[in-house]
Amino acid sequence: MVLKIENVMVSDVITVEAEATVRQAVDLMNKHEIGCLIVVDEEEKPVGILTERDLLRRVLAERKDPVRVKVSQVMSKPLVTGTPHMDLEAATRLMFKKKIKKLPVVEDGRLVGLVTLTDMVRVQPQIIEILKKLSRTELPPKRMKKVLDYYVV
Repeated sequence: MVLKIENVMVSDVITVEAEATVRQAVDLMNKHEIGCLIVVDEEEKPVGILTERDLLRRVLAERKDPVRVKVSQVMSKPLVTGTPHMDLEAATRLMFKKKIKKLPVVEDGRLVGLVTLTDMVRVQPQIIEILKKLSRTELPPKRMKKVLDYYVV
């Protein structure tokens, strides 16, 4: 049986408006104990993602004031997305190629879910084998461990 994203995605995705402050976003992430927020525009369409890495690199490392900086200024964009009917192997390949761990799921321009590599590995352990294969064919061998650590842990 080929599993699809819709079989493993989380449907209740926490979002933040692009014009919210970074401080508001961090409060939301802490409240829900999550590591990312999907950024939406005024029409609730997904336009970016704000991750812990974005906060570290684009706010803390640059010593920006989280009360004054807008989410839209530090979010990752353009947003890489999948669809509910995409199979997990295709999603894994896309995430590997784009070097992302979280994939927002969009249907008809509307956010319907979020899937992570960790979610996919839990339900389909052969994803690890796909990652190993991608590592061998697309990266030098010395980087393989780093890639697997990045995507699986």
